[in-house]
Amino acid sequence: MTHSKNPKDELVDHLPAMRAFALSLARNSATADDLVQDTVVKAWSNLDKFQEGTNLRAWLFTILRNTYYSMHRKQKREVGDPEGVMTEAMSEKPHHDGRLALNDFRDAFAQLPAEQREALVLVGAEGFSYEDAAEMCGCAVGTIKSRTNRARKRLAELMHLDDEDDLELTDAATMAVVTRQPAA
Repeated sequence: MTHSKNPKDELVDHLPAMRAFALSLARNSATADDLVQDTVVKAWSNLDKFQEGTNLRAWLFTILRNTYYSMHRKQKREVGDPEGVMTEAMSEKPHHDGRLALNDFRDAFAQLPAEQREALVLVGAEGFSYEDAAEMCGCAVGTIKSRTNRARKRLAELMHLDDEDDLELTDAATMAVVTRQPAA
């Protein structure tokens, strides 16, 4: 007899993926950490509303996404970091050949509309099905497929990639977004 894991225990397993998703939305590590913390607090206090047997990860990502958009609406009058100056100063890039490709990817990814970035992260990097991503975003499956496809094409254009170009990027999530293969 197989017992499903307690959602309280399983919640911790999703923290790295939640942080990656939050970072893709917020593009600021401090804000991403705040989003994840707020999401965990909301999820923990509402665990009684989670339906066991359903997808806990999708439920958490929906809470995170809604928290981000609520925060975004509240902060419209605040000064942001649109150029990523603060974010760049806070992180150390790897010192190897993949650095340039990763920088090119980040620059290209930042130029995509928020909805396309979100779709790529959910479907490409996080490995959610189109159906799960559509449910989390509150739109049709075809809309997610379209956003993902347009985003991949635009990324390829911005990075000047052809189908036969070899990518040497530094992380599995980036490769998953560009190549349509789930991250390992």
